[in-house]
Amino acid sequence: MRTLEAFNKLGISLDLALEAHELLRGATKEEIPGVQEDKESYDYAEVTTVTILNDQGAQIMGKPMGTYITIEAPRIRFESKEIMDDISELLGKKLETLLKIPPDSPILVIGLGNWNATPDALGPNVIDATMATRHLFQYAPEVVGEGLRPVCALAPGVLGITGIETAEIIKGVVERVKPSLIIAIDALAAANISRISTTIQLADTGINPGSGLGNKRIGINQESMGVPVIAIGVPTVVHASVIVHEALSNLNEKWSGNVMTATYAQKITPDLSRELSQSIFQPFEGNLVVTPKEIDDLILNVSKIIAAGISQGMHPGINRGNYQQYLQ
Repeated sequence: MRTLEAFNKLGISLDLALEAHELLRGATKEEIPGVQEDKESYDYAEVTTVTILNDQGAQIMGKPMGTYITIEAPRIRFESKEIMDDISELLGKKLETLLKIPPDSPILVIGLGNWNATPDALGPNVIDATMATRHLFQYAPEVVGEGLRPVCALAPGVLGITGIETAEIIKGVVERVKPSLIIAIDALAAANISRISTTIQLADTGINPGSGLGNKRIGINQESMGVPVIAIGVPTVVHASVIVHEALSNLNEKWSGNVMTATYAQKITPDLSRELSQSIFQPFEGNLVVTPKEIDDLILNVSKIIAAGISQGMHPGINRGNYQQYLQ
């Protein structure tokens, strides 16, 4: 069964607050103390806002108090310009609701991840398409259009390439450029295969680099950086152990209604899923993640959506109609 207990036994933490909330509520659909959920429907997307209101809700959810906005848009895969524009515009509007700073305050955009590994290259790809303007305010203020704010962007790489903790690099940049807010983009891991590259999460709680791949790293949040941090993440991988568990769960459902196989169904438990996963994936220390073969195109596609969305959300003067003009 898809339960939080099952994922805990598999040793998997859930990056998407939406998925954690779904599993906690389960089949009973009972509300979780200290957690509020709101839903919106659009022609091209579903938006779920999960708000963790207090310490009790944070403890149950296993996530910090704050707001988690999830945009689910399966049509992202079709690479339609109209769909991309629609979702970018929606992302920009949702980002605006999390910005608690004046419209002229500087923002630092950080693209987390490894540009040499496609499933982890979301952040660097977003930085490539992000419009940086801070230098214009300093060196060519006469060309700065109305409604723009100072924005600087950085892809700091990963510890294995730089030898420096990502949080240390960002902290040094923060101390130098003094932004009022950080927007950090990173790849996540999903518990549902259908959410790979079709789901975007915004959170005002910060982020842990590499958390989707099981790395325990220094967090990038207000406590460590000294300024508010908004995290934007997209699932690009799913743990292989989740696929094993899903397959066994489906088999369990098919067997449970049959007298001949009901006994076998009772033996399919999360513990069995964990044991099989650890055995099968032993060459990878029991931790293997998988991604679609078309991940290159998916990453480029969703990177453009996020870059356009955050540009519209950050700059009061940029909207769906004029965004392309600023890129030229």
